[in-house]
Amino acid sequence: MHEDLFLLQNASFRFPEDAKNTLNGVSFSVRQGEKLVISGPSGSGKSTLLYLLNRLYPANCDGIVGGEIRLFGKQADEYMPGEINHRVATVFQDPDSQFCMPTVEEELAFTLENLHIPRIAMEGRIAEVLELTGLSALRHSIIQSLSSGMKQRVATACALAMKPEVLLLDEPLSHLDPFTAQQFIIWLDGLQKKAGLTVIAVEHRLDLWDAFFDRELSMGRSGRITADELFQPKNPVLFPERVSAVESSTALAVDQVSVEIKNKKLLSSLSFEAKRGEVLVIAGPNGSGKSTLLKALCGIYKRSSGTIQSSGIGYVPQSPEFLFLAQTVEKELAFSGTSSPSEVAELLDRLALVQLKDAHPFSVSHGQKRRVAIGAMLADNHPVLLMDEPTSGQDSAALQELFALIHERVQEGLTFLIVTHDMEFAAAVADSVLLIKDGKMTGKFSASEVWGDEQLLASHQLLPPKGADRYAGSFA
Repeated sequence: MHEDLFLLQNASFRFPEDAKNTLNGVSFSVRQGEKLVISGPSGSGKSTLLYLLNRLYPANCDGIVGGEIRLFGKQADEYMPGEINHRVATVFQDPDSQFCMPTVEEELAFTLENLHIPRIAMEGRIAEVLELTGLSALRHSIIQSLSSGMKQRVATACALAMKPEVLLLDEPLSHLDPFTAQQFIIWLDGLQKKAGLTVIAVEHRLDLWDAFFDRELSMGRSGRITADELFQPKNPVLFPERVSAVESSTALAVDQVSVEIKNKKLLSSLSFEAKRGEVLVIAGPNGSGKSTLLKALCGIYKRSSGTIQSSGIGYVPQSPEFLFLAQTVEKELAFSGTSSPSEVAELLDRLALVQLKDAHPFSVSHGQKRRVAIGAMLADNHPVLLMDEPTSGQDSAALQELFALIHERVQEGLTFLIVTHDMEFAAAVADSVLLIKDGKMTGKFSASEVWGDEQLLASHQLLPPKGADRYAGSFA
């Protein structure tokens, strides 16, 4: 008979520096072997709830907990620090936050050492988990040299090395290309069935998971549960059609650009142009060089060869906190002084940041941090804006608003280069698509040409966007 692994009764949580609770009156249970997804808008407390289940909160933040929380039949506050972590493993939104060692093998060994696994048993455990996760070839790789998608797989491997009863996943697909995401779900489904693993995931892109989950717990902006029901497969977010605003003048010219770091060629002789008012989506497999290209364009990575011509470039990275310079969200958007106070106020409103305008940018959720960074770059009015995975951590309302903001700005002549694995968003916004694989450019294509070529997409580990034919006429 299945038993309750987790039981929460009228649970609440508040960070010490906040006046209001992040979670309010939360009551639910999770039984052994269940596959539960926690959904809801950004900032509704989804990740906070996940971290109550692994005792990260309140142990690591002095948070204030109310109500009853029982883990494996025992009061949560009766556990010693770290005691529960061999039973509950966690993969975080940002895999970099949980790495301590330089190589994949050393990170796995470090995980097992913390569990007091005898050294003689480590070799077999490490080889087993590397094989399961398809990472055997990367055993001796430097973790920080890997793409974000590969880092996510390493983080998952470290969690599975613990042989946990429960696996907590915080937006595990956000940095994975569509094919890899699909394969991850298939693999996780087989693993769950084989091991009887309990899986609890925080996720926005529910359409990618088909019928994987048993239950869906929906959170509202007040930090309360709004629904607890059987999971039903979801459709992707639908966006309005838009009219292309591409002009004849060139906003960005890239000629024979290469990047080599420590004798490793990351990009090889890329050449392309982006026009004024163009939305260019950059797509390809994890590790293909997409983020490297953006970093080369904005000067973070030094070019080994080639030239870049542009009148000004802004950049929103995958880890948006690297941009933050101000003490509040509002001051961050106003930092450059390029936009007027009324324009900053409008961006705060449209990006659903008004209630957070006095909050420190580092204190908000992952999805909200990304919107702060996007708002700051839009407020700077750069003629060319680079965005690396801007849809990560965003709920459907935020995606719709981001689409609208991009649509409006291209009408004003701004040019966007967007790295994304969200094929539905890409199909909605793109005028053209730049495909990259193994650090080499396959080519620059019109968007409608790419979405209809399943063979071309498959060769770049991409899947046809659902409903892409809705947008085909918009780019004629």
